[in-house]
Amino acid sequence: MIDKELQTLIEKLSKLNTSSMSEKDFFLTWEQSDDEIDAVFKTADILKRMRENNISPRIFDSGLAVSIFRDNSTRTRFSYASAANLLGLAVQELDEKKSQIAHGETVRETACMISFLTEAIGIRDDMYIGEGHTYMKEVADSLDQCYNEGLLHSRPAMVNLQCDLDHPTQIMADTLHLINHFGGVENLKGKKVAMSWAYSPSYGKPLSVPQGAITLMSRLGMDVTLAHPEGYGLIPETEAIAEKFCKQNGSTFKKTNSMKEAFENADIVYPKSWAPFSVMQKRTELLKTGDEKGLIELEKDCLAGNANYTDWECNEDLMKKTKNGSALYLHCLPADISGVSCKQGEVSEQVFNKYRNLTYKEASYKPYIIAAMIFLRKMKNPSVKFEELIRLSK
Repeated sequence: MIDKELQTLIEKLSKLNTSSMSEKDFFLTWEQSDDEIDAVFKTADILKRMRENNISPRIFDSGLAVSIFRDNSTRTRFSYASAANLLGLAVQELDEKKSQIAHGETVRETACMISFLTEAIGIRDDMYIGEGHTYMKEVADSLDQCYNEGLLHSRPAMVNLQCDLDHPTQIMADTLHLINHFGGVENLKGKKVAMSWAYSPSYGKPLSVPQGAITLMSRLGMDVTLAHPEGYGLIPETEAIAEKFCKQNGSTFKKTNSMKEAFENADIVYPKSWAPFSVMQKRTELLKTGDEKGLIELEKDCLAGNANYTDWECNEDLMKKTKNGSALYLHCLPADISGVSCKQGEVSEQVFNKYRNLTYKEASYKPYIIAAMIFLRKMKNPSVKFEELIRLSK
């Protein structure tokens, strides 16, 4: 007997327009239609429920899921591997230092060479402003050329595992956590979320998480408050996207230089450190020219700047100012925990310990989100395929 909730999810998925998803890569959430965003959430929930009911969602008998990580990763790396395995793919990580890229192999050639029996490619390139998303698009264009010229049997589905603009797998996992926590996406409308900078003793953290949060959560009708010290702003274009979505939904987008103001009456708080946009721009320029001395000086300046705002910590006093003193705490992990992972950080030990299991639950949605992105790009009729998989399991 099929799980009733599973059947309901499949029926809802069948009513969404996903016809063009099999021809698109997943780069930025704001490039996707409302139905396409909703389809990822519903497909992730279906995949999760299928696994819980011991129903195999494997749609591949063979093939690779290639990953390219240009930055360190724990959760996203293992989530991608788990997602690939869930669908029946083996994972192969491209280590650029061990490839012919070091000998001048072009992006087009690399993209083609790794794709002969590849069904999905996931890329994380988040450290350099103006570079990560551009590189992903170049890989995608190369895949299109190779496929159109008959060199590839199928076009691999590309997934953005984090770039300089957005971190869609993380933010959609965060949001699916909210959807299930609050009992439905419709219950997110009108909720206040505080996306706040928080102090960290480290330098150069990407902007993509806060940018992804404000653009997706505003799209779902949430009231978004972006808080950061003066000079720690995000890429202006992403703030403009959040403002546009809020106007469309009748919600609000506010900016403040006060963490306390952002937390007041908030339903959800997301305290997370990031480097100022201006710093990341300068860092990219220095990296391009190989200016090691300049990079050392920039890091010193940035850390000195951060040190002016050590009081930007998510602690019990701030949490008491949230709605009923019980806002939901979010973090992409790992958090800089004061007195645990560092002397002074983003969140107090007391607050983090209170929400520890919930942040782990938040992270647990990411493998299903990634698997959903791949599934929807390989299956033109996802609801029909799910029904077939369920029939085969009986």
